[in-house]
Amino acid sequence: MKLTFIGAAHEVTGSCTLLEANGKHILIDCGMEQGRDTYENCELPIIPSDIDAICLTHAHIDHSGLIPAMVAKGFSGHVFCTEATHKLCHIMLQDSAHIQEQEAEWRNRKGERSGAEPYVPIYTVADALKALTLFEGHSYNEPVEIEEGITVRFIDAGHLLGSASIHFTLREGEETRTVLFSGDLGNIDRPLIRDPQKPPYADYVVIESTYGDRLHGERPDYIAQLTGILQETFAKGGNLIIPSFAIGRTQELLYLFRTIREQKLLRGFENFPVYVDSPLAVEATKIYQEDLTDYYDEETLALIERGVDPISFPGLRLSISSDESKAINFDLTPKVILSASGMCEAGRVRHHLKHNLWRENCTVLFVGYQSEGTLGRKLLNGASSVNLFGEEIQVNARIESIVGISGHADRDMLLDWLGSMEKSPVKVFVNHGDDIVCDSFSQTIHNKLGFSATAPFSGDEYDLLSGECTARGKIVKLTKVSEGRRRANLAYDRLIAAWQRLKTVIELSRGLSNKELAKFTSQLNDLCDKYARKSK
Repeated sequence: MKLTFIGAAHEVTGSCTLLEANGKHILIDCGMEQGRDTYENCELPIIPSDIDAICLTHAHIDHSGLIPAMVAKGFSGHVFCTEATHKLCHIMLQDSAHIQEQEAEWRNRKGERSGAEPYVPIYTVADALKALTLFEGHSYNEPVEIEEGITVRFIDAGHLLGSASIHFTLREGEETRTVLFSGDLGNIDRPLIRDPQKPPYADYVVIESTYGDRLHGERPDYIAQLTGILQETFAKGGNLIIPSFAIGRTQELLYLFRTIREQKLLRGFENFPVYVDSPLAVEATKIYQEDLTDYYDEETLALIERGVDPISFPGLRLSISSDESKAINFDLTPKVILSASGMCEAGRVRHHLKHNLWRENCTVLFVGYQSEGTLGRKLLNGASSVNLFGEEIQVNARIESIVGISGHADRDMLLDWLGSMEKSPVKVFVNHGDDIVCDSFSQTIHNKLGFSATAPFSGDEYDLLSGECTARGKIVKLTKVSEGRRRANLAYDRLIAAWQRLKTVIELSRGLSNKELAKFTSQLNDLCDKYARKSK
């Protein structure tokens, strides 16, 4: 039994950990890196076709986003998650693939004129659709034997609809070990969903540390803060732009805006319009409106029982087409524009920023964590101008943030969650945090709780029987790599994965007839001849 840390080791995004037991290989999360990439991640020590299963904590792309890439490289096992995560991934992974295909098409049109190398998407919509056929949704606290001797339970993590901590029970011969992956733990007392569930005991715990060095502080009155920002912005005739994660944060904000409108808290703007300008957010909102009562908190359930839709109201306008999106910026009515992405790295929000950042009467409101290196962090840090679509845009708009509305537990919430275990785990592994935060939070765990804790780097490997580190990864800080070079590396990586898969297929073809083997050999030689000529 062993754990190998791959992604989100001394980094906030790209979660991925390899668990090995009973001769099986299980990935916990398979996420895409977003924002600044601090360290070079080690390669998976096995090829994707040798991965037996993926267990997914929740639907956010930094946890789920590379599953279709694994499928494109040969993975064919099951993806285990909650039912709500399955529903959300159905739209998120297709949306991610669609964005990548669109970007590839746009870049390749430009590249043809300059003679640049073709831009290769990480995966396609077809890859995403194939991946979604492998998903298997389960209820919270339901024991599921995913492989012989390997049982999992999904425990409510309170971070996103369907988000889970995953508890593993591993049996190998006479030995049994338990491992708990926190996933992303949620902030408490948030709209719609429940607080994180107290964890069961586990010998080993892998815990996130996004806010491992910070406190949210005294819980603000979100309604009062939003009302104040709306009143001031609308009185100037401006728009309120909210870069918001399409799934989770957008629906929570709709809950708050419904309350503000219902209680008529804005003077002179009681019927203010709210635009949700993100096809993904629109689809996600529909999922939130489905019968998912197993995931809601008591307050939301009480609204539903009264016949109130907690996230819908007159004046809510859902923009799907690009024409509908463009029309928003030609409407002079003061309005709220909720648009993805939450860190301003992609999506329609960048167009709204282009049209509104230079206007002194507008406000840009951040309502979530902004990773280092993202456009959102630059704006929060006081950038005087930013580049959008090749144009330098002055930042004259008011830049605001609501502290404490984060979907992540803060330092003390993480400690409370971990400390509620019935006894001390053998070891706690800290990941999914900024470089120095992982180290500082592991020390905090030791100082405050007395638990043995460490912050592994990518490639670090631990034996779960002895608790010892059996291999160390290479700690390589990254310098900035050009996008073209990164994509070229990606395309070559996919070629190598295909070669490794081909070797496996050849080994399995030993029992074929001579006729089939001859045909197979001829086809391979034809391919070799074709590309040998191109490489000369």
